Amino acid sequence: MLIPYVVPASIAAGLALVVLLVLVGGIVRHIPNDCLGILEKLWSGRGSIREGFIALNGEAGFQPEVLRGGYHFFMPCQYRVHRLPLVTITQGQIGYVFARDGIALPPTQTLASNAVADDFQDVRAFLAAGGSKGPQRKILREGTYAINLAQFIVLTADRTYAIDMAQSDAALFQNMATLLGERDGFEPVVIDSVLDVIGVVTVHDGPALPEGEIIAPTVGRDGADRHNSFQDPEAFLRAGGFRGRQHQVLVDGTYYLNRLFATVEMVAKTIVEVGSVGVVVSYIGEAGADVSGLDYRHGELVGVGFRGVWDTPLLPGKYAFNTYAGKVVTVPTTNFVLKWTQAVIGAHKLDENLSEIGLITKDAFEPLLPLAVVVHIDYKKAPLVVQRFGDIKRLVEQTLDPMVSAYFKNIGQTKTLIELLQDRADIQDKSSLEMRTKFAAYSLELQEVLIGTPRAEAGQSGIEQILKQLRDRQIAVEKVDTYRLQEVASVQERTLREKEAMATQQAAITASMLAVQVRENEGKAQLAQARQMAESIQVSAKANAERVRLEGQGEADRIRAVGLADAERIRAVGLAQAEATDKQVQAYGGPQYQLNSQVLMRFAEAIENGKLPIVPQFMLGGGTDRSGAGGLVEMMLAMLVAEKAKPTSTLEP
Repeated sequence: MLIPYVVPASIAAGLALVVLLVLVGGIVRHIPNDCLGILEKLWSGRGSIREGFIALNGEAGFQPEVLRGGYHFFMPCQYRVHRLPLVTITQGQIGYVFARDGIALPPTQTLASNAVADDFQDVRAFLAAGGSKGPQRKILREGTYAINLAQFIVLTADRTYAIDMAQSDAALFQNMATLLGERDGFEPVVIDSVLDVIGVVTVHDGPALPEGEIIAPTVGRDGADRHNSFQDPEAFLRAGGFRGRQHQVLVDGTYYLNRLFATVEMVAKTIVEVGSVGVVVSYIGEAGADVSGLDYRHGELVGVGFRGVWDTPLLPGKYAFNTYAGKVVTVPTTNFVLKWTQAVIGAHKLDENLSEIGLITKDAFEPLLPLAVVVHIDYKKAPLVVQRFGDIKRLVEQTLDPMVSAYFKNIGQTKTLIELLQDRADIQDKSSLEMRTKFAAYSLELQEVLIGTPRAEAGQSGIEQILKQLRDRQIAVEKVDTYRLQEVASVQERTLREKEAMATQQAAITASMLAVQVRENEGKAQLAQARQMAESIQVSAKANAERVRLEGQGEADRIRAVGLADAERIRAVGLAQAEATDKQVQAYGGPQYQLNSQVLMRFAEAIENGKLPIVPQFMLGGGTDRSGAGGLVEMMLAMLVAEKAKPTSTLEP
C-alpha cells in the first residue's frame, strides 16, 4: 500500500518541508478526473517481485491500486506515475479483457474463468480470488471503467487500452483485435426476424464432446436456459456444457456473446410450405425403440428426440431447426405430377431427369411416349417413404422411372401404332388401375395416369406418314360433320328467320285475325239482322201483296168498267172524228195533201216557237246553204209544189 507522507505538526516546519520537496522535484502529481494513474514503484526496501507481474506486498514494480482524479504526493525518486485514460465502452459495443498476471490456464482451458475472480477494477481482489492470466471469459458492456492497465489489457472496437507494451506484446494484441473484428466480436449478435435466420453456436471452451458425438447436446434438458443463451459462459460450463457446435440455437433477438468463447453462424430457418411436411432425420440423441411395426422391413422409425428418422413429421410452418444436428426432408402431400417429358420440368424438379419412354410397337415402329403420372403421398406415411428411399427424388429416379417405363414398354409390344393412338383412353384407364397396386407397395397413392401423343424420334418418317394419314382421315370426317351441321344450321336458320318474321308481323297478324273475327261477327250480326228483316219484309210483302191483289182486283174491275165506258166513248168519238177526217181529206184532195198540210203547220209552229228567221241575215257566196232555214223552207215549198204537180188520185172513203 501507499504510505502517505505525514506533514509535521508544526505548520512552519511543514511549509518549509513542502518547499524543500518541490525544489527537489517529482513528488506532486495531478490526475485529471477522466484519467487514472498507475503507480510503478522504482525501489523498495522489500526488494523486487519474486512471482507474478503485480507487486502485491509493496515490492518494486507495478502496484495493484490506481490513482483517481486529484493531486497526489509521493516520496521523491520512488514512484513513476503512468497517467492513462479511463476505459470507455461505447453504447452497443463489447470490450475484451486480457490479464497479465494470475494463475496459468490449464491445457484444456481456452479462456480464464471468472466464476469467482470477476472484478477487473480491483486487481488485488482478482488475484487473491485465484484469477487466471490470459483472455477472460467475462466481457465488458457499455460504460466507463477504472481498470489498472498494468494488470489488464482491454480491447475495444476503437482502441486497445494498455500501458506501454513491448513490440511483441503489441503485435499479439493487434492480432487478437483483428480476429475479433473478423468475427464481429465487438458488436452483439443481432438476429433479425425479417431475415428468417437462426444462429448456430460453436463454443470454443469447455470439456470436449464424448466419443461418437458430433453435436453438443442442449444444456438443461428440462427446458430451463441456465446460461442465458451462451451469454454467461460460467453458467454454461457449470451446467455441463461441452465445447463444439451446439444443438441449441439462437432465435430472433440481441445477444452479447464473448466471441473468443462462442461464435455464431447464421443459418436459414427451416420452412415447411403448405402442401408438404418435413420428415426429420436426426443425427443426435439416444437410440430409440423402433415404432415402424413388425411388417415394415425397410428400416426403423423412432420417436421425436431420438437418433434416426422421426415417426412424426413437421407440419407446415417455420422451425428453428439446427441443420447440423439433422436434416429435414420435404415431402409433398398435395398431388404432384411427374412428367416423362424431357422438355418439361415441374416446379418441384423431381422429374428433371425423366424423358419420354421409348416403345417398340407390334408393327415394329419405335415411337416416343410422353407420359404424366399424378401421385399423392399420405403425410402420415411420409416418414416411411423417406426411411425407405432417402428422399422423393431418389424414389422417382431409382424406382418409379424403371417401373413405369417397363410397364408401358410391355403395353407397346401388344399394340400397333394405330391401336396405340386410337386406344389411348382405354390404355390410360387400364394402366391407372393396374399400376395403383404397384404404387401402394411403395406407400404411394397413384391418382391418375395421363398418356400423351406418341411422336417419332429424329430421322423416323414412317410414324409421321401414318399420323398424317390419320389426320387427313379425321379432317375428312370433320368436313362431313361440318357440312351436315351447316345443313342443319341452315334449316334451323331458315326456321328461325321465319319465326322472327312471324314474330315481327305478329302484331299485324293478330290485328288482322281480330279484324277478320270482328268482320265475321259483324257479318253474322248483319246476316241475322238481314234474315230478320227478310222475314219481316216477306211477311210485309205477303200482306202488301194480298192487299195489292185485292186492291188491284178492285181497281181492275173499276178500270175495266171505266175502260169499257171510255172505249165506247172513244169509239164513238173516233167514229165521229174519222168521219170528219175523211171529210177533211177529201176536202184537201187526199191523204197526202193532208199529211203535208199537217207537217207544214207543225213546222210553222216550230219556227214560231224557236223564233228562227225565215230569211237568212247574212248571205255568203252564191250557192245555196242547204243547211240553213232558207234552204229548208225552199225544200218544203218544192215538195209542196211537186205534190201539187202530180195528178190527182181518187181518194177512197
